[in-house]
Amino acid sequence: MRRNVLAFVAAGIALALALSACGPAPTPETVEVTREVVKEVTQQVEVTKIVREEVEVTPIPEGPYEHLARAKAGEFAGEKVNIFGVYTAADAKAFEAALAPFQAATDIEIEFEGSPDFETLITTRVEGGNPPDIAQFSQPGLMREFAQEGHLVDLSSFMPMDRVEEDFNQSWINLGNVDGGLYGIFYRASTKSIVWYPVQAWEEAGYEIPETWDELMALSDQIVEDGGAPWCISIEHGDATGWVVTDWIEDVLLRIAEPEVYDQWVNHELPFDNEHVRDAMDYVADVWFTEGYVPGGRETILSMWVGDTPKPMFDDPPTCWMHKQAGWISGFFPEGMEAGTDAMFFYLPPIDEELGNPVLGAGDLFAMFNDRPEVRALMEYLSTPAAAEVWVKTGGFIPANRSVPLDWYPDPVDQKQAEILKDATTVRFDASDNMPAEVGTGTFWNGMVDWVAGEKDADTVLAEIEASWPEE
Repeated sequence: MRRNVLAFVAAGIALALALSACGPAPTPETVEVTREVVKEVTQQVEVTKIVREEVEVTPIPEGPYEHLARAKAGEFAGEKVNIFGVYTAADAKAFEAALAPFQAATDIEIEFEGSPDFETLITTRVEGGNPPDIAQFSQPGLMREFAQEGHLVDLSSFMPMDRVEEDFNQSWINLGNVDGGLYGIFYRASTKSIVWYPVQAWEEAGYEIPETWDELMALSDQIVEDGGAPWCISIEHGDATGWVVTDWIEDVLLRIAEPEVYDQWVNHELPFDNEHVRDAMDYVADVWFTEGYVPGGRETILSMWVGDTPKPMFDDPPTCWMHKQAGWISGFFPEGMEAGTDAMFFYLPPIDEELGNPVLGAGDLFAMFNDRPEVRALMEYLSTPAAAEVWVKTGGFIPANRSVPLDWYPDPVDQKQAEILKDATTVRFDASDNMPAEVGTGTFWNGMVDWVAGEKDADTVLAEIEASWPEE
């Protein structure tokens, strides 16, 4: 939703699927054929970053994939599978290119259609009896509704679940699970639980990466003592103003309470204004409202556009030193400043060490409406590391599949994000995107703005949000 508004510039749109390290070693001929496909794909796609002309890929995995094996054997040659999703413009072109290796290996024709009005149109199509074979959702909530209404195919009825559980963090599986069945497979992932910093200035100042919340706060105090402001924070984003605050609260909540508490809060099995959320706001307030922590204080937080938030990190000396935001923010760095060179990030440290390393994330998942063998074959393929290889190797793509080797990543930025996701104790999807719209992107966002502005205290804001929850 609001992330999509910004994410179109977030890193390059590269290319495509290919084939995984599972199964027997590839023959040179197989690799070369696939490489030629990739070269053709490269020429078809307008990308936003430089892409290597050739990417060495491995063959489609043998594995326990019944329908994928049948597709490789040519059993479904000439059949068609259509996909409807949220990718548009360069994203759509990249995804279409990503399907080329699968089509070349199986001779299954794939038609992709993307729309910025996906959420409205997919509902219209389903209600009209014309669903796509596969749909690509950016939020699991809508997928869950279709599953509960009986429109989707339970993927666990044919997918090798032992392999799925090996390849995906249980949290991703849970997000695709509805009433005991698996209805969505996550493909693309991102993490919000990272903090950016200016590399050269950081090293010259002798600052160290904090590994605990106490160390993070001690570092913040040290930066103040050194005459700087530790945090780059702002929330202004037009009609979407407020989401930055909710992301912080969600990230902190995962660090002070069991993930089950987070889930109960999202599903309103706990009241919105429960003590854990109140405590999370206290932690956020310690960072946002401590004098000297944010240059310009609340006025800057409320007035600066979110895309400009990291820019003061690159002043000489930095006007502020740390910025918590997802990887797409690097697309808004000043001209000439590059992620991985001029700025890097660290994992937002844990608060309660017993909770491990939780990650607040987001992602895209695929669900299946029409049950035909060629559609099953593509769904199986999308669940494998193979479906990510070329896109990973050309950059700008983080898969949800944790079996993707870290050495596939061409740059440290993608690799480090993937490593954080891979090592996560638990992953949870953005809460406000999973709540009813009138709360998640309504009273939650708006209430947090009132709180940041000092117009209402935390207890009042939380009580008002709780009262706004729609009756079931």
